[in-house]
Amino acid sequence: MKLLTVDDSEVMRTLIANAAEVLGLPSLGAASAEEALDILTRDHREFALILLDSNLPGMSGLDFLHRVKAHPAWANIPVMMVTAESDPSVILKAVQEGAAMYLPKPFSTEDLIAKIMQCLDNVLPGDSTAGLTPPAS
Repeated sequence: MKLLTVDDSEVMRTLIANAAEVLGLPSLGAASAEEALDILTRDHREFALILLDSNLPGMSGLDFLHRVKAHPAWANIPVMMVTAESDPSVILKAVQEGAAMYLPKPFSTEDLIAKIMQCLDNVLPGDSTAGLTPPAS
């Protein structure tokens, strides 16, 4: 199980990688949708979750989401939108395109970890997060 973060902000990619590390999950980061598509194409390891910003340089996050959900090998990977975009039409479009969850920025690390665990539980029910431990409050 590993995470792929697609966000043009290095700070955000690092924050998400740190949250994944707390959960004991490996993660990769991509600064653009095009880079993320390259990673998905060449990386034979399985991704458990994609965390995606909607506002990206080049291909938009929504266009990337559409491409992921249309690709037979990637369609079942859940995508959690992690974005400052608050336009209701964009949120609706993301859900219609197959986003599993929408986490608005800014958010706390605790909320991020909880949403990651929730997405993983929805994809791999049962003991998928049994070995993952959220940080002590």
